[in-house]
Order: sequence, then C-alpha cells, then structure tokens
Amino acid sequence: MSADSSISEADRRWLKVLGTLNEFQARLFVAERALQLGRGGISKVSQLTGMSRPAIYRGLDQLQGKPLEQQSVGNRIRRTGGGRKRAEAVDPKIRRLLRGIVEETTAGDPMSLLKWTSKSTRLMADQLTRQGHAVSAMTVSRYLRQMGYSLQGNVKSLEGRQHRDRDAQFRYINRQVRSFGRNGDPVISVDTKKKELVGAFRNPGQRWQPAGEAEPVLVHDFPHLGQGKAIPYGTYDISEDRALVNVGITHDTAEFAVASIRRWWQMLGRKSYPQASRLLICADAGGSNGNRSRSWKLHLQQLANSIGATISVCHYPPGTSKWNKIEHRLFSFISMNWRGRPLVSYQAVVNLIGSTRTRSGLQVKALLDTGTYETGKKVSVQQMEQLSLRRHSFHPDWNYTLSVQKNAT
Repeated sequence: MSADSSISEADRRWLKVLGTLNEFQARLFVAERALQLGRGGISKVSQLTGMSRPAIYRGLDQLQGKPLEQQSVGNRIRRTGGGRKRAEAVDPKIRRLLRGIVEETTAGDPMSLLKWTSKSTRLMADQLTRQGHAVSAMTVSRYLRQMGYSLQGNVKSLEGRQHRDRDAQFRYINRQVRSFGRNGDPVISVDTKKKELVGAFRNPGQRWQPAGEAEPVLVHDFPHLGQGKAIPYGTYDISEDRALVNVGITHDTAEFAVASIRRWWQMLGRKSYPQASRLLICADAGGSNGNRSRSWKLHLQQLANSIGATISVCHYPPGTSKWNKIEHRLFSFISMNWRGRPLVSYQAVVNLIGSTRTRSGLQVKALLDTGTYETGKKVSVQQMEQLSLRRHSFHPDWNYTLSVQKNAT
C-alpha cells in the first residue's frame, strides 16, 4: 500500500478493512471500490493498494456475474495449481547443480542424517545465478533443508583419549571430599582462569545500556596497547560457596598459585575453619598446579609448615578440567558478570570479580597481587627428597599428602 500523506481519511479507513481480508475477498473489495470511483477508479485503487490492474479486472468480472476463476474449497484461497511455480518446476536442473556445489564443501559423516556446508546460501545462490539459473538465497535455503542439511555450530563433546582410571579417580576424589567434609575440614577447588588483556579491548557478550551509547573499544587487540595481562587464580571453598580470586600481573607460576591459596587461608580459610588440621585441594593435572610440578609441591610444603595443617592434593585426570567445580561454580559466573565490559584497568578487573554473586549465595573476594613471580626456577632432587611427601596407594602421581615438618623454620 502507498504511505502517501495525501491519502484521505476515508481512504485510510477502507484500506484498514482491506488489510483484514484474504486474497480472494480483497480482490472483490478493491474491484467494488473501483466501480464506486467511476472513471480512473482502477488506476487510483491500484496505486493505493499495490494490487495489479489485471487482478482488479478479474475482481470486476467476478462482481459482474461472470464465471469465477476460483472458488474457495475448504480452507484454500487459490485454486489448485494457482500462484507462481516453484523454481525447481521451472528449472529442474537447479537441484542437481546445487547438490554438486554443496558436495564440494560438505563436511562430516556421510552416513549422518545431518550435514553441513562451509558456503553461505547467498554465495551458493550467486554461483547458481552465474551458471544461468537465477535463484534467491531463500530458495537455496529451502532446497538445503529438503536435502537434509541444517545450520550447525561446533559442539565441545570430544574429550580425546581417556585414561583408563578416569572414572576411578573421580570416585576416589569424591570419597576424599566426603571424608574431609564429615570431619569439618576444608575442601577447596583451585585453578587459573583464562588470562585477560587489561585495557580498552573488546570483551565478548552484551549488557544493557542506553540505545546508541555502546562503549568504544580498540579495533585491534594488540597487547602493547594495554596495561598488561590479568591472571586470575581462584580458590573456591566448596562447602561454604565462597571464593578468593588473586589477580596476578606477572606470570602464572606454581609459586603464584600457592601464594593465592595462602591469601585465601589468611583472609577466609582460617576464620571459617579455626580448628582445621588438614586441607584438601582439588586441582587440574596441568598448569601452575600440575601434578608433575616439583615447584608446586615445594611451595605447598612451605604452606603446610606455615599454617600448621596437613595438605592433601587430588588431581583431576588429564582432559577433564571442566569437571573441576571451580570452573562451573565460580569462573562461569565471573565471565557472565563482566560480559560486554572492557577490562580497562586492573582495578576494574578486581571490582568486577568481587561483585560476582549468584542466587545460591556465592560470595567472591578479589585482590590484586602486585608481586613478581619469575619463571624458570628449578627444584633439585635433593629438595624434593627433603619434603614430607606421602603418595597415596591409589594413583600416587595424582594423589598425595604433605605433612607439617616439625623442624621447619
């Protein structure tokens, strides 16, 4: 319909009625209006409604008693076979050519009911048009669905080769957690969150803001344009649903990891567990708290000596870090809390982490660690032999305990 401001109020009223009618009724209604207007009526109502002149003439014929070209049959508006023919009926070659284009770029299991392609429907439509078969992207999309294709994204479901004792280790960790919990001893889950660039860089996600006031960020994520990297190391108390996140600024080392756990004990742990004589740490098998790291064990021994509590460690099997409770009980909510917000400064990182809350009652304390943690420090075999390290009978490489040394200074 025309949106011309010169349309009269009377025309506006009948055009509203026209919008409620089906195709057959509308043709008769417009034809009747053209008869009322007399000479030039067909041209005027065609311009007002956008209906073609031949359609209006068909409506006039029907009003004047000539045989109707179509009658409603059941719920049908058009007669059988009416309307524009589908592209495949006009050009049967289209489907065969499209199948050839798709098969050049199809991925996945050929026996699967779902297939996918790396070309967009618009690109495939353009390619068919260049071959002399003009179709739209919507037509290509319809063909693809009929051929068993659908839009697919990536799904993180492949965990690679699993260790034969994977499930047994999970059961062992659960038994240890229950044992410590029954005795009122703390159980913590630890890990390093993904390192973040600090500066006016784009942070994925969206947040509510006044329309048209999106916060500008740098076009390129070049590290030298920012202040550095933030390294959030989290210590999550499983039973208390509380966490401390220590934000480092240098390197993610074993020394930094244990220093983060130490800060949790000093600020939260010893207040919540004043009588605790032992501590259980659940950690991944890699990174700064990896099970093969000598430095990790050395600094844990120093921590055990300083807090006067035995420290037991259970590592999750390789490739199963997503099962570490800190991942889905803490880190995921931090990412949700700061989505769409550029981490413009270290203080912004600390504030956003510290303001993270959940309906279950999660409380997070965040601190900035300005200490310098150097990489490449070596721990000798002699230093390892001096540790009060007892390896558990089940998977001693994943499960071990460091006792307090009586002669520690």
